[in-house]
Amino acid sequence: MIRSLLIANRGEIACRVIRTARRLGIRTVAVFSDADRHALHVREADTAVHIGASPARESYLVGEKILAAARETGAEAIHPGYGFLSENADFAQAVLDAGLIWVGPTPASIRAMGLKDAAKRLMDEAGVPTTPGYLGDDQSPARLKAESDAIGYPVLIKAVAGGGGKGMRRVNAAAEFDDMLASCKREAAASFGDDRVLIEKYIERPRHIEVQVFGDSHGNVVHLFERDCSLQRRHQKVIEEAPAPGMDEVTRTAVCGAAVKAAQAVDYVGAGTIEFIADASEGLRPDRIWFMEMNTRLQVEHPVTEEITGQDLVEWQLRVASGERLPLRQEDLRIRGHAMEARLYAEDPAHEFLPSTGRLDHFVLGRGVRIDTGVEEGDRISPYYDPMIAKLIASAPSRDEAIDRLIDTLDQLEVWPVRTNAAFLARAADDPDFRSGDVDTAFIPSRIDRLVPELGAPESVWNLAATAMLASDFGRGEEGEPWDSLQGFRLNVAPDLKVAIAHGGETRLIDAGGDPPIEGIATARGENVLVFSAGQAFAFTLPGVGGGAAGGAASDGSLVSPMPGRVLSVDTRQGDTVVKGQKLVTLEAMKMEHSLVAPFDGIVAELQVGEGEQVTEGMLLVRVDKGDA
Repeated sequence: MIRSLLIANRGEIACRVIRTARRLGIRTVAVFSDADRHALHVREADTAVHIGASPARESYLVGEKILAAARETGAEAIHPGYGFLSENADFAQAVLDAGLIWVGPTPASIRAMGLKDAAKRLMDEAGVPTTPGYLGDDQSPARLKAESDAIGYPVLIKAVAGGGGKGMRRVNAAAEFDDMLASCKREAAASFGDDRVLIEKYIERPRHIEVQVFGDSHGNVVHLFERDCSLQRRHQKVIEEAPAPGMDEVTRTAVCGAAVKAAQAVDYVGAGTIEFIADASEGLRPDRIWFMEMNTRLQVEHPVTEEITGQDLVEWQLRVASGERLPLRQEDLRIRGHAMEARLYAEDPAHEFLPSTGRLDHFVLGRGVRIDTGVEEGDRISPYYDPMIAKLIASAPSRDEAIDRLIDTLDQLEVWPVRTNAAFLARAADDPDFRSGDVDTAFIPSRIDRLVPELGAPESVWNLAATAMLASDFGRGEEGEPWDSLQGFRLNVAPDLKVAIAHGGETRLIDAGGDPPIEGIATARGENVLVFSAGQAFAFTLPGVGGGAAGGAASDGSLVSPMPGRVLSVDTRQGDTVVKGQKLVTLEAMKMEHSLVAPFDGIVAELQVGEGEQVTEGMLLVRVDKGDA
């Protein structure tokens, strides 16, 4: 067994690998950038090495620095986690050339499956069904458009070197093609350094089905059943589950068998995922599921597979990398119960899902489910990396019970002042169609209006905040629980107590002696009373005192940059009349494009940036004035 392990990653996955390594008695080495100097994975590892500045391209993506850290600490093996260098064949080869153990597939397997066009050709040869499309070398816009016209719209443009939902665009009509192609190529070049694309027929009711496969160096390959990852937003997974709802044994045998065949075609060793697209217009059928791509690494959603099989996939990785055979044979693996994972992101759904950065001053994730995270209270969410805070994994004997456990956990989250998507996730999980298993990849986009929580606090939350203020020492400059001092209250008496409170630029006079407040939690912190209810956080304060803002655009129409980034496009001019929701500026930050939109109908009074400019967090970009728009 490996004795010492360097984890070439950060955050949640680094902590996850450290947890298993510690159980197996393996010494762990963490690496960290400037931004991660005090991160949880650094604190949990046995040893930690600084590898550079905060941007990933100056630290986590520099293979030479990671190899130097391994030499410095005497690490015997390197685990890449996911993202960063995990699917970089050249880095894998460099690890092996340095005499170290690479916890992952061979460089040859990574190369074989790393480019989507070459992988699809290989799968065709291996007899694995693939979707219709264009995989040619001619990358001229004219040829790509001609192929798309021939395939028939809608089509999907995909980056050849893509992954993680980046570098993908759906094109509904020929008139959209040129703009979508340019956007896709731009994002692909920024994310992967390669702007080549392929074209696929877009399936109208697609479901994203993937199969966990595992191989060892002795020629054994097994599958650990399927996952459904259809709940996506902008091609990024939101909620994943295992097994897939509506999957019968005939279809399961077919798709899992195809996945094993795909892994065998490249002599696969280690953990991998074969991703399929299914046409769900007539349910899941063996003849309507096609190979999309292979991820030659551990996946973010691997915990749901662990929960239904009772296996530790990181342990499997370490044992296989040590030269051992797979721990179990195919006939020994069974599905037990149901598991569901929700990705908790630091983002604000009410403001176009803009990432939210800053210090986690209040951070309580609850109990009753498995929680994989890389942060604790007091840690910071950095603008330099993916904004995922945690993965919440609920398992139960049945799918309905797993959904209920997940929603209960999401409802009880307490996170402040960083914004999260918890309420959005809970609404998605509680949707009747999701509960019935009637899902496809358009599930979230088609319901986005009802899944995104409304701006502002509900009436019941105002009542709870007012009650908390009256029942606490709020306003005396001391921070503590609002229930510590119950001034003005007498048991079994209905007092007539009113208090003026402010939230999001609005002030109300609330009768705190009325109906009992809703179920929720309130706590005083600084100048705010915070109310946590149904996965959301609301800040209230006394009138005239700062704080209590809802985040995003200010009430005066000022749109500021939520983080450092680059202006990709400016879609308005000073003096233009705009309507609520109209896109004004598009930023590139955290390797994603983020649109800032008009908060209300009005006129563009100020425009402070131009295309291509670098912006800092908090910088004013646009100000919209209300008027006769």
